[in-house]
Amino acid sequence: MTTTRNTKRKDKARVVLRKGESQRKDGKYDFRWTSPDGKRHSIYAPSLEELREKEKGIHLDSLEGIKAEARYVTLNDVFTLWAKVKRGLKDNTFQNYLYLYRQFVEPDFGKSKVSTLKKSDMKQFYNILADERGLQISTIDSVHTVLHQVLDMAVDDCYLRSNPSDNVLRELKKAHQFETTHRKALTVPEQNLLLSYLSKTPKYQHWYPIFAVMLGTGLRVGEATGLRWCDVDFEESTISVNHTLVNYDHRENNGGKKGCYFNCHSPKTKAGIRTVPMMDFVKEAFEKERAYQEESGIHCTVTVDGYTDFIFVNRFGECQHQGTLNKAIRRIIRDCNDEVLTNNPDSTILLPRFSCHTLRHTFTTRMCEAGVNVKVIQDALGHSDISTTLNIYADVTKELRKSEFENLDRQFAQWKVPEE
Repeated sequence: MTTTRNTKRKDKARVVLRKGESQRKDGKYDFRWTSPDGKRHSIYAPSLEELREKEKGIHLDSLEGIKAEARYVTLNDVFTLWAKVKRGLKDNTFQNYLYLYRQFVEPDFGKSKVSTLKKSDMKQFYNILADERGLQISTIDSVHTVLHQVLDMAVDDCYLRSNPSDNVLRELKKAHQFETTHRKALTVPEQNLLLSYLSKTPKYQHWYPIFAVMLGTGLRVGEATGLRWCDVDFEESTISVNHTLVNYDHRENNGGKKGCYFNCHSPKTKAGIRTVPMMDFVKEAFEKERAYQEESGIHCTVTVDGYTDFIFVNRFGECQHQGTLNKAIRRIIRDCNDEVLTNNPDSTILLPRFSCHTLRHTFTTRMCEAGVNVKVIQDALGHSDISTTLNIYADVTKELRKSEFENLDRQFAQWKVPEE
């Protein structure tokens, strides 16, 4: 009677190897297995102990449904898939996300293997953006928005157990003592100084109409630059806001050229489509713009997505660019303050640093100060969420209350009993 002996494979040290394990000629070890989809995979390690640690991870991944190929997939790979399937974003928002990722993530951090990413890796990456690259917290916030969505997809597609970017940005803000500062509106004296300087200074008079309109309507930059003459009803004193002009500085067209491109989009939300009352000084600003263009022989020469006859165009008849407007503001601030200080070195009323969006916030502040109903403010600004309006309203009324009590304190100061 013959007995069959069950022999097991062993390595050079006579250690019994498990199924799928083997030792190569160079002494290193490998482990081969077949995933449920029928694909063959293998991993390597210099020692049997390290190999078996990796095997544990593979076994755990298998139990939790993590794909075997996850160890080969990079963050850039998942981003490419995310960009292909992402829906529900306005094109300008989507293009900005693509730009941010390609600019700050793709070249280095994007090459990381998804399966190896840990929370500490995300923290270190955000710290690099803040400390070494000097990015503002708002920019890092936008980068995080993209990354969090991409990593959520990695979790959904079984490349990761959990999203390593969860709560990382919140912790970063605390660690760096970043404070979210509310945009400051121009005060009434600053607002009056701006309008006065623009209206009386020949060098800048052609900028008065667009900045006056933005200041007197609260329109977003793209809504103001996208206005057409047919959107303004002089008889009813109303402005129809039904689209926004968007410019891209970093998008490539089919020919591979980079540059500035314009598109006209519907507003981000239904609330963005609205009719805004036109105050008298805003109507006068439109009339000044028309007179200036007629005198200078300027007329709109462009059509963007079927829209034409834009009100605010440059000297070539092309759409105004947001960057151009903000550069003009910086020059206006500089020259206005120089003139004020030349006439009165002790003047306390100077123009602060501000941007186009500050004019929208200034309009909102004036409405709050005038006691306009919050729902009316929401409608005028095109806010879809009342909480956005309420946050601004709360900030403004808080500042207003503080200043009112300071005035009250000064009045009571005259009754203060002098110390003996």
